[in-house]
Amino acid sequence: MERLIQGFHHFRRHMTAEQRELFARLASGQTPHTMFITCADSRVMPELMFAAQPGDIFVYRNVGNIVPPYAQHVSGVMAAIEYAVAALKVQHIVICGHSDCGAMKALQNPALLQGKPSVEQWLKHADVARYVVAENRPTIHGEEGLRYLTEENVVGQLEHLRTLPAVAAAMANGSLRIHGWIYDIAKTEITAFDPVEGRFRPLLAGDTNVPDATPHARFSTPPPVASAA
Repeated sequence: MERLIQGFHHFRRHMTAEQRELFARLASGQTPHTMFITCADSRVMPELMFAAQPGDIFVYRNVGNIVPPYAQHVSGVMAAIEYAVAALKVQHIVICGHSDCGAMKALQNPALLQGKPSVEQWLKHADVARYVVAENRPTIHGEEGLRYLTEENVVGQLEHLRTLPAVAAAMANGSLRIHGWIYDIAKTEITAFDPVEGRFRPLLAGDTNVPDATPHARFSTPPPVASAA
């Protein structure tokens, strides 16, 4: 706790004039361009990873970067997504898993959940990943199996995300795009889900064709004007 307090005092002492001006502007509101849903793991720090300024990213963290399906679970994550889309008008939502994820390890080895009933219930929302991998890669275990689980969990949570009415409506009119990423802690690399290729591929600087998992915007143009009879 003392380290946190000292860190805060260091932050205040060394703020630049530009930072003070930024915080003064942010005191009256926020307009983040992206919602970033990631794991509660302390090794994943979105603002640090993306050199983001306060107000840039609306971050939500939970165990396993999970988004429960709509109507199955009313919780903080559902409220945060609805607020980000309907009130803050974010343009992107990223669901980001990561390497060496404890939640995915627990999916792989349920014995790790003994004595953690709340975590066990929460991870029911990630069962889709376990079933997909078990059915399609039954002989793969260990680190490679963990990678498949991590990837399929992100894909499954993207499917859940699409069930939220606010998200579905915003995607349909083209104002929102959704993305699935995996962050490799050791390599400090990100791979992005490409639904066309059916795989995660490297996210590279300068890439003008960043893959996303957004369905076609069916209402992005005004309806035709009916002609007079």
